[in-house]
Amino acid sequence: MKILLFAGTGDGHELALWLSEKGIPFTVSVATEYGETLLPEGMDVHVGRMDAPAMENLMGQGYTLVIDATHPYAVEVTKNIRSAAEAAGVPDLRLLRQSDGEDQCHKADTMKAAAEMLLEMPGNVLLTTGSKELNCFALPGLVERCYPRVLPMADSLERCLSLGFPPKNIICMQGPFSREMNVATLRQFDIKTLVTKNTGSYGGFREKADAAREAGCDLLVVERPVEEEGLAMDEIQDTIMRMMER
Repeated sequence: MKILLFAGTGDGHELALWLSEKGIPFTVSVATEYGETLLPEGMDVHVGRMDAPAMENLMGQGYTLVIDATHPYAVEVTKNIRSAAEAAGVPDLRLLRQSDGEDQCHKADTMKAAAEMLLEMPGNVLLTTGSKELNCFALPGLVERCYPRVLPMADSLERCLSLGFPPKNIICMQGPFSREMNVATLRQFDIKTLVTKNTGSYGGFREKADAAREAGCDLLVVERPVEEEGLAMDEIQDTIMRMMER
């Protein structure tokens, strides 16, 4: 068996460590060099974003199983992995990150819808949704009171600045963030609304939801784009062990 693991999340990294401990041959595919730095040294890593044909070509290099452990909001990436695996004739599994529901909060279907809601909500806003869709929040009357928390990378900072977020509002930090750290941030910047994705436990959702409650600010959750089908971590591990016994 030789596994190709697309890992863009903390649970993907956990699975990579498990495969390493079990002595199962595998390659981890990450989109950026930053993603590579989060993995232990010595792992076989493929770095770079790929379209479906490039994925298919990689999958054809002796892999017997593909595992998609990318972010639950990376819908197009998951579609490409699935179609490439089908074309390459390699079975694929989707590692499903469990969501962590929160009833006492505002909810939006998309980033754009969240931004429109924020236009009607007063006060400062902490954005913990990443840098890719910050353009949705770069609106007159909103951008000036948003505090985007992004990775400490040059391209993330440049994107924030190019969209017009005030330099004093940009928070460049690497997580994970504890509830206490989130509470301190909310109070430091007098935040009235915290915006997050429903990323589940690995994405720090509970720490953010609990912090918003403790700090007395609103929580606005951008829901997952689709209801996914897949397997939990223990189910993935059990499936791999059964395949190895054949």
